[in-house]
Amino acid sequence: MNAGAPLDGLTVLEVSSFVAAPLGGLTLAQLGAEVIRVDPVGGAADQGRWPLAPSGTSLYWTGLNQGKRSVTLNFRDAEGRRLLGDLLAASGPGGGIVLTNAAQRWLAHDDLARIRPDLIHLQIQGYRDGRAAVDYTVNAETGFPLLTGPEGLAGPVNHVLPAWDVACGLYAAIGLLAAERRRQRTGAGSAITLALADVAMAVAGHLGFLAEAQVTGTERPRIGNHLYGGLARDFRTADGERVMVVVLTRRHLADLGAATGLAGTFGELERLLGADFGQDGDRYRHREVLTALLEPWFADRTLTEVSQGLEGTSVLWSRYRRFTDLVASGALAGNPLLAEIDQPGVGPLLAPGSPLAMDGTTGPRPAPAFGADTGAVLTGLLGLSAADVRGLAERGIAGLLSDA
Repeated sequence: MNAGAPLDGLTVLEVSSFVAAPLGGLTLAQLGAEVIRVDPVGGAADQGRWPLAPSGTSLYWTGLNQGKRSVTLNFRDAEGRRLLGDLLAASGPGGGIVLTNAAQRWLAHDDLARIRPDLIHLQIQGYRDGRAAVDYTVNAETGFPLLTGPEGLAGPVNHVLPAWDVACGLYAAIGLLAAERRRQRTGAGSAITLALADVAMAVAGHLGFLAEAQVTGTERPRIGNHLYGGLARDFRTADGERVMVVVLTRRHLADLGAATGLAGTFGELERLLGADFGQDGDRYRHREVLTALLEPWFADRTLTEVSQGLEGTSVLWSRYRRFTDLVASGALAGNPLLAEIDQPGVGPLLAPGSPLAMDGTTGPRPAPAFGADTGAVLTGLLGLSAADVRGLAERGIAGLLSDA
């Protein structure tokens, strides 16, 4: 481990699957915590989830488990469950931390706190009352799919990004760090529950969606790629590319008008409409006419010409790109966030480290091969001998790398 890392000395046992809990663990591992992911022998439900490398290795699993250690135990056997408790007890003063989205009774806070009284335990679940849910169902019931998509569309549009899983994973990391700080001050552990549905509802509330429905009683309309309450939209260029342009301030609009030769037209339009395009609301109310005026400028120019025309201005804009475009353009190779790792089962690839650029953080580390650290963790933390570990593997209690 990196002795200068922000979270050096913190040890987390992660019993997890899918996105939210693994992302929480990954976030801590990237900041220097020792995160030991403990899976059932044979793998959890996410081990082979798409996308896959040509070898069949899950790029999803390896992406969410970079920099962790991988241990496999037979949770169906009492001895396998006891070994997890032993790891918890032996994890040191910076340990005693469990992150999980599994619902088994033996993984619950009250059971594990008998082993480690200062336990910090964070349980991710679907709803606060313990019912199951996933990002896609929570998203459906929160309202966003019926706001997403082009005007006039009748059905829902789900977003590709599992936004609530992502937010939940980051909340989980923050929750564990808050509880660990509290334990340092008081010595007390914590039992934390984090419901995915609560994460979505909280974010909807913080961004004003819930208040808007309560206060105005009106449904926000679908507006495609426009920006609600402002001026932004995508435009097609002469060479078939698309760019997103965002105007947030009076200066942005002034620079966009100057670059496109429409400053005088915008001013005359303001006068005729009795509007003030320096105000968000007026730009939004008159978005259709403003974007209609802008469309020909973009349509008559190639992407390169658009870039040249907007260079040096305050206008916020970007080309739409596919993930394959990012690779082909060299944008990944030139990004300081990414570095090359040699990922077991995949080979060399560019992978991201923590987006928190701070002293003590290092670049990305590959995810372990599934079960690769079982022997080292059981011998290093529990003091078992190599013969002891082989015996556990022979009895199906622990899975070694050759068994994975």
